[in-house]
Amino acid sequence: MSGLPAIPHYNSDYILPSPTASTLARVQNNPEEMAVIASAPGKVLITGGYLILERPNAGLVLSTNARFYAFVKPLYDELRPDTWAWSWTDLKLTSPQMGRETIYKMSLKHFALQCTSSETRNPFVEYAVQYAVAAAYATFDNKKDLLQKLLLQGFDITILGDNDFYSYRNEIEARGLPLTQESLASLPPFTSITFNSEESNGQISKPEVAKTGLGSSAAMTTAVVAALLNYLGVVDLSSYSGAQHQENLDVVHIIAQTAHCMAQGKVGSGFDVCSAVYGSHRYVRFSPQVISSAQNATRAMPLEEVVADVLKGKWDHERTKFSLPPLMNLLLGEPGTGGSSTPSMVGAVKNWQKSDPQKSLDTWKGLSEANTKLEAQFKLLSNLAEEYWEIYRSVIYSCSMYQSEKWTEQASETISQEIVKALFGARDAMLNIRSHMKFMGMAAGIPIEPDSQTELLDVTMNTCGVLLAGVPGAGGFDAVFAVTFGDSGNNLAKIWSSHNVLALLVREDPRGVSIENSDPRANQITSGISSVKIA
Repeated sequence: MSGLPAIPHYNSDYILPSPTASTLARVQNNPEEMAVIASAPGKVLITGGYLILERPNAGLVLSTNARFYAFVKPLYDELRPDTWAWSWTDLKLTSPQMGRETIYKMSLKHFALQCTSSETRNPFVEYAVQYAVAAAYATFDNKKDLLQKLLLQGFDITILGDNDFYSYRNEIEARGLPLTQESLASLPPFTSITFNSEESNGQISKPEVAKTGLGSSAAMTTAVVAALLNYLGVVDLSSYSGAQHQENLDVVHIIAQTAHCMAQGKVGSGFDVCSAVYGSHRYVRFSPQVISSAQNATRAMPLEEVVADVLKGKWDHERTKFSLPPLMNLLLGEPGTGGSSTPSMVGAVKNWQKSDPQKSLDTWKGLSEANTKLEAQFKLLSNLAEEYWEIYRSVIYSCSMYQSEKWTEQASETISQEIVKALFGARDAMLNIRSHMKFMGMAAGIPIEPDSQTELLDVTMNTCGVLLAGVPGAGGFDAVFAVTFGDSGNNLAKIWSSHNVLALLVREDPRGVSIENSDPRANQITSGISSVKIA
């Protein structure tokens, strides 16, 4: 471990947050005034693929400006007379991009959800709702009657994801447009997801949801949890500073992390949910047993007790501040070769580890060392930028116009040479990471860095102004990433287009989960990237 400070975790002495009286008093307010909109970002894991599954290995995760939104408001203006003896409430879940509206009945005793419509269910939203409501019950103690009145007005939940979460190549091609960022930006915000045509047996298939690998399920789960916890008064996310805000974020993180794991049916590393809550950072996973009560005791004890136990657990994950050095930008490119199944790839790597423990251990060690080196070079560059800004800015601007073999010529003095040396250090570290990842994929029999991606990444790294490029996370055929200098990303986007790769609009944005004060559908700028005010 690097000795970086760890995030404070919960322990047995942690006191659950107190609900605000104003929240419980809202039961007679205008439903529109009670509406809450929360958003959470997508992510790109630039280092830590596979290793991040095991402590104490770290990963560098960047949050993005692609965000998932959750809208929560009362389903009814007032309490209905047919409230099922106040033991059930109604839930309507709308996904406009999917063209879906799903209706549920929710037990206020066991928090079970019964789907009363024929639409496809969304387990991530279902667990988010169940665990958020259970957290409110665990929090409110002697005010549960008021909470129940609020719950009996039902929930009207709408979910929306920015376009960059999904592939719209087919839509662009169907419109006869070139594969460019301009074409992508011309699509309406929150464009509908394309449905498949009928299959050969005459059955209508599920909607085709081709994704880009930004972690839509984690962002969606986090947004729904944050919106509900804020709506129910468990947290107040409208303030963006201070210890209280940090505690509120921690509660959102624990509930979202647990709900996401339950929906997946397994305990993953959790970096995607963590970045959806806190934004860009360096991450070390939590010990899986921290949510064992949620996995094992759901039927044996009331869900609110399970949630209270999880909230008080020893969450030992670590996160420390991290972002790209100044004047460096994240760019993602969608090759159009289809997505990859992360769980099956992880399973293949684990099987390889068992079959060839020594070779896998050597590869693991080499990959870990390369990850650490890249992190160190990024940190060095950030420090150099802070201490020698004018020199740093001049070197980065000059290097943005050349391929890497000419960067050394841009350094004429000691500090500038040190900056260029750090650039090459970061570049070499990424080449080493790619080499280990490709070998691991070949040994495990899976396409972690497929040959098609290797060819694309080599072209990318030989482009002027590109520091490095790689396959994020578990690799495969999802979008590739590049780190570029200054405005050189525009040139790279054009080169990608000539190789049938669509450059996405997404960029790094360190902001985590947020409460929005306006509807993003009415607050889009012409570039196609959302511009939502922070409350």
